[in-house]
Amino acid sequence: MIHVRFEGRSFDLSPLELRLDAGMSDQTIKERVAQFLDVGLDRMQPYVVDRSPTGHLIVRPEAVYG
Repeated sequence: MIHVRFEGRSFDLSPLELRLDAGMSDQTIKERVAQFLDVGLDRMQPYVVDRSPTGHLIVRPEAVYG
């Protein structure tokens, strides 16, 4: 599963929907998510890709503390 949190919206997607596998680079994952959302890749720059031990991917805004 790929969970995407983008500008206040959440999406739960299958890797097949985005043609992804867990071994892909963060940049490639962000490119595929940007294509799915129909937004420019530049809007994905402040986002991070977290990989869970179970193989799930989470694409989310970078957390800023302080």
